[in-house]
Amino acid sequence: MLNRDTLSTVLMLTTAPLLWAGNAVVGRMVHALVGPSMLNFLRWLLAFAILLPFAWPVLRRGSPMWPHWRRYALLGLLGIGSYNALQYLALQTSSPMNVTLVASGVPVWMLLVGALVFKVRVTGRQAVGALLSVAGVLLVLSRGDWQQLVDLRLVPGDLYMVLATIAWAFYSWLLLRTSEPRAIRADWSAFLMAQMFFGVGWSGAFAAVEWGTASYAIHWGWPLVLALAFIALGPALLAYRCWGEGVRRGGPVLAAFFLNLTPLFAAVMSAAFLGEVPHLYHALAFVLIVGGIVATSWRRRAAP
Repeated sequence: MLNRDTLSTVLMLTTAPLLWAGNAVVGRMVHALVGPSMLNFLRWLLAFAILLPFAWPVLRRGSPMWPHWRRYALLGLLGIGSYNALQYLALQTSSPMNVTLVASGVPVWMLLVGALVFKVRVTGRQAVGALLSVAGVLLVLSRGDWQQLVDLRLVPGDLYMVLATIAWAFYSWLLLRTSEPRAIRADWSAFLMAQMFFGVGWSGAFAAVEWGTASYAIHWGWPLVLALAFIALGPALLAYRCWGEGVRRGGPVLAAFFLNLTPLFAAVMSAAFLGEVPHLYHALAFVLIVGGIVATSWRRRAAP
């Protein structure tokens, strides 16, 4: 049975991957309409405007957020500024299925970061689950041909996504390592707004650099407007709400293995909306990744 979960926790940890799979597919659909960093900035700027009427007190002078502004600035950099921009950048050269499968390596980084930085012991089941996930990710990186691993032929998007998963591992652990006031921690909108305030600043800075150094242009129209509305409401606000609460209840390691459901959802959506039919190696990789989830979360029933 799953460790420390309830039905609502499972629902939260499943909703976030579903929405993030949609984020990958939509990001691929509009990659020719806007630059990756600009897309990330517009997404979070819109999400900020939507959340502001509900969480504006956290930004006022005297708010308990300000004594902890360095923590929220770091969370905003890792979870909002870096991860999402790197994912959209990866989608410029890689498919949603590949991007989400590479992101399934996050349990490995979660265990490494937890052990090396936060001194959290790695159990045998977690190690087995991580190895299965690694095998699944390597299968995707090799495109089903192991010789490609020897030749190190990777598309840039795969490498960008590896960097994104490392950032996400640090972000998830920092969600638990907290000294923030209970007033903010207990209010999910205030907690997300505190991160988003700095995250919008980081993503805006990255977008400005991209605008000044790259040749991307914004092609406004209903496809881009509808895409922004979806990724701001779903993958940004709702998914981050579900992920944060799921991590709090089940822990970052268990949550990371639920994150590996994203490739399944991405494969279904890619086939439906992009016409990208999964290959056999995608299916084998997903089997290995699900095996990692089972190995990590399963435990024996107590003897009577």
